[in-house]
Amino acid sequence: MTIKQIYNLAIEMGIEADLRGKEKVKKYLARQKEKYQKLDAKKKKEFNMERLTNPYSDTRILNLPSTTFQRKVTGGETNKPIKKILAGIDIEVGELLLAKELGGVDLVISHHPHGMALANLDDVMHLQADVLAQYGVPINIAESLLKLRISEVSRSISPANHNRVVDAAKLLNLGFMCVHTATDNLLANFLDKKIKKDKPEYVGDVLKSLKEIPEYKEAIKIGAGPRLFAGDEDWRCGKIALTEITGGTDGSPKIYEKMSQAGIGTIIGMHMTEEYKKEAEAAHINVVIAGHMSSDSIGLNLFLDQLKKRGIKIIPCAGLIRNF
Repeated sequence: MTIKQIYNLAIEMGIEADLRGKEKVKKYLARQKEKYQKLDAKKKKEFNMERLTNPYSDTRILNLPSTTFQRKVTGGETNKPIKKILAGIDIEVGELLLAKELGGVDLVISHHPHGMALANLDDVMHLQADVLAQYGVPINIAESLLKLRISEVSRSISPANHNRVVDAAKLLNLGFMCVHTATDNLLANFLDKKIKKDKPEYVGDVLKSLKEIPEYKEAIKIGAGPRLFAGDEDWRCGKIALTEITGGTDGSPKIYEKMSQAGIGTIIGMHMTEEYKKEAEAAHINVVIAGHMSSDSIGLNLFLDQLKKRGIKIIPCAGLIRNF
């Protein structure tokens, strides 16, 4: 497989697993095309054309390896066969240097975004409104609250040194890409099927169900397994929602009251700050936090498993739980 084929597979799998359903994703892309066509010539030049085919702004090819000649003429090589990948949850300059030290690494994959994928992280958060609506939260309320939070996230990431790690990849001439919401969708879809199959009645049953998953079993060994943040293990679950799994980053802390009113009794998330926890408790919602690195590992592993089947060697690092 080439880098471009790996990238296309990530988008394809992300759309297939999207909790909104493929038709809603297609409608979203069609709307992006309509918006693009209405832009003036100047704004069209600034428009990222990948947005017309890729609904996940935080999943991108960040650097293409190339010979000096290819870099000058084409900017990189998309057709180079990929045989060995270094993959991790948080790739920084140290991991790129590790890839060089190991030798033979054709591509480095980060789960968390860098470069333009990080700069546009807020754009993918609109996904959360549709997911909330599917669980019964009125779409107008979900969109209104998320609009404030999306604006806040956009401002918070604006001053970041987005391209620092990408610049290092260029200097080291390493293929570099990130796969964020696309693999978070794989995780959300996997957990949705697991919970529907197990049909937990009590909050403790939710924890039991999660702890059967290999990545969470490994996380327990290092003290980072699933745990209860709010509620009680002996309380009934009510409606279980996976609203804290995919969609860029944390949504609005003010959404929990509306979720409770929609009949949601328990949420499963990757991580939660104290502010969000207090808001969930005030809304009488049970909160089960599965774990951050372990949850991200499940989604990334589902993608990497497909690459392994195609003959690519995977070297896990940087928080990726894979060798179990």
